[in-house]
Order: sequence, then structure tokens, then C-alpha cells
Amino acid sequence: MKQPFGAARNGAALDLYTLSNPAGMRVQITNYGGIVTSLLVPDRNGRPGDVVLGFDRIAGYLEKHPYFGAICGRYANRIADGRFTLAGVEYTLARNDGRNHLHGGVLGFDKMVWKATELAQFGGAALRLACSSPAGDEGYPGNLDVVVTYTLTDANELRIDYLATGDAETVLNLSHHGYFNLADGGKSDVLGHEVMIEAARFLPVDAGLIPTGELRDVRGTPMDFTRGTEIGARIDAADEQLVYGKGYDHTWVVNGAPGQLRLAARVFEPTSRRVMEVLTTEPGVQFYTGNFLDGTLTGKDGAVYRRRHGLCLECQHFPDSPNKPQFPSTVLKTGDQYTQTTVYRFSVA
Repeated sequence: MKQPFGAARNGAALDLYTLSNPAGMRVQITNYGGIVTSLLVPDRNGRPGDVVLGFDRIAGYLEKHPYFGAICGRYANRIADGRFTLAGVEYTLARNDGRNHLHGGVLGFDKMVWKATELAQFGGAALRLACSSPAGDEGYPGNLDVVVTYTLTDANELRIDYLATGDAETVLNLSHHGYFNLADGGKSDVLGHEVMIEAARFLPVDAGLIPTGELRDVRGTPMDFTRGTEIGARIDAADEQLVYGKGYDHTWVVNGAPGQLRLAARVFEPTSRRVMEVLTTEPGVQFYTGNFLDGTLTGKDGAVYRRRHGLCLECQHFPDSPNKPQFPSTVLKTGDQYTQTTVYRFSVA
């Protein structure tokens, strides 16, 4: 179902699309930034409730916000000093996070008006979003065509499939930046949520949240989520990494082979009994606990989004990979296809 959703700053008409399934799930997505504005999921009593942070109206998304529900690109996460070298040529990107480049720059994919097409397919309802990014966009080389398909399956999965091609060698790292709160959609904090991350290693960062290049064992550290653990159990521990991130804001190295769809994380919320499993083909998942939310944003139903009122599990390649040759490559060669899949699967325990 499609309905008007206001206009972008350039006057382009925006729409809001609703996908639903027989099990009582519903997702709403706008063609502005590919943003998931709401996601209704049944709780232990079968009552649907919104589990993502965001705004009731487009006005909130047109102002500065922390990428609520958006598609991030061309490069999700950070690139150090806003520069990288490719095939002997140095490229300078927009610096929008201190000295660093973050989530595609000043006008990334999160602020783009995408071309939307509703799809009817077996096993679920889908929305295909397409955009083109010209050569030089935010400093990146090559013209790039991107298609992102959201599918709400009858198995209570929100599936995101990404496809991109370019006419010149470039770097690319796309991700979905949803903020989740399985209890109440952001009215309270997420410290009681239990998280398991299917990863034996994580990426330590420096004070600017740029990975050092090390893949560090999680054992014996507050980063060990190999068993379900309350977020609040160790988030304020006297640990250098937690001090740098002001909590969790790090990439974990997902166990198993990149390219294969596999479990990355599991979240359980004890009051609603909702469970969210995250599956991905990507090498890493960024676990972020809303440390920079500060109560200045009021979202849906008057909810004030305070520190740690939402959590993110952003499936992606590693931050600063263009400057870290030891990391899995994010280079997209001319004529090659970029593909990845991430699935958010919901159930009740």
C-alpha cells in the first residue's frame, strides 16, 4: 500500500509504503533514504508493537538525526581522515564526523530520494528501491547504480537484498541503520535486552572510533557476547574500548564464511518475550547501543529518545577497510556486481 509522505527539501514527492503479512507483522518504508519508519511485531500476548525508533512525520527525517532506519552508503561506517587510495589515485571524501567520513558523507544514500516499485512475490510482500550515484558523489569514483529490496516474509522476516554495479572501480559498503527496542520502540532504555553475537573476535578502535587493524579475541573482555548477556551487565565497565565508544560501538567479526547467509546475532527482550535474530552474508556486524542519543529528539507517540534507548545491529564490511589491506576488500571492480543479504527474523520465546 502506498500513501503520500510529504516532500523532500528539493520538492520531490515522497511516499510511504506499507507491507504486511498474515502473522500480524507490518513494516512501513519511505522512498526518502530507504528509511524503515515503523516495524510492528507481535509480543508474547500476540499484541503488535512498534520496535524501531523514528518519527511520525517526514519533517523529523529531513532534520539532522542519527540515521534512524536508513540505508547508509556509499560507505557505511567510518573511513579515516576521509581519504583512501585506489589503483594509485588518492580520493578525498566529505568529512562529516570530525576528521572522518561517516555513512557516505553529507548527502549520503540516507538523504536520497529512491525510485520505488511495489512487488508481489511468493512468500511475502516486497518493495524495490533504486538509485543512481554519479561519479564524484561525496568524492567517490565512478557512476554507481544501486537496488535495495525489502521483503516482509510470511515467516516474520524483514529481508534486505542489496545489488550494485558501477562503471569504474570504486569502494562500496552498504548497510541498514535501524534502531531497535523490542520492549517499547524507544520509550525506555535497552539495557535489559539480552544479546548474543556469533563472533569470537571484534575490532578494537582508537579514540576516533577507527579500527586499529587488530582482530581481538573477545574472551575475557566486556565484548564477549558468545552467550546471551544483558547489555547493561558490563556496558559501563572500566575498559578502554567502552570509554572510546561511550558504550558499545564496535564491529564484531561474524563467525563463518562471508558470502553465506548465517546467524550474526540474537536479541531477547524479557518483558515482551520478543526475539530478533540477525542473519547476514557480510563479514561483520556493528553493535551500537545508542550512546549518543541525548534526549533532544522526540519521536513517535511523543517518545523522547534518551541515551541507550535503542540498539543497532548493522551488517556490513569492516570500517576503514579501504585503508586496511588486511581487512576483507570493499573494492567493487568495473562490471562486477555487489551483492549482500541481511535478514531480521522475529519470534516470541
